[in-house]
Amino acid sequence: MKDQQLDYWQSLLARVGSHQDREAFAALFDYFAPRVKSQMMRSGATASAAEELAQETFITVWRKAGTYDPAKASAAAWIFTVARNKRIDKYRKEARPEPDMNDPAFVPDDEPDGFSTVHKYQRAERIRKALNTLPEAQRQVLLKSYYSEETHAEIASSLRLPIGTVKSRIRLALEKLRDLLGEDIKDELS
Repeated sequence: MKDQQLDYWQSLLARVGSHQDREAFAALFDYFAPRVKSQMMRSGATASAAEELAQETFITVWRKAGTYDPAKASAAAWIFTVARNKRIDKYRKEARPEPDMNDPAFVPDDEPDGFSTVHKYQRAERIRKALNTLPEAQRQVLLKSYYSEETHAEIASSLRLPIGTVKSRIRLALEKLRDLLGEDIKDELS
């Protein structure tokens, strides 16, 4: 008897998928919609939300019945999987806040004026020239630290140096640059 019932639901779903059979769909809806609604309410949905989820489930069943494969699942399992996915989609949509377009993160930065752009370029050029005056060993660790953003341990490992040597070379390089440029060079390198 149970196998006949399983075959019955599968045949109805197959008819909906292949011929968009309204009678078969009505039979599926009449039997499964209250059960889907009940399952949604047991999952924490309100009565109206459960009703809406059941409606959305059967819209999907109508549209996607052609993709149903009886070798993979029973008709009931397939319908309840569609319902579960609808519930998850609804939860994800509700859990995601709407962006506040007045949030400063969404306001684009002001375009720099010509003076700022030229000043930034000139400052970068001064730093580049000053870096080229450093001994190669100091310049190398400074570039790895500030431009490649490697940690002291990574620099020590890649150059096969003790970590204390790496730190000393960076400190000496910054002191030389500070003397050459006359400013706080750490802010400039970042």
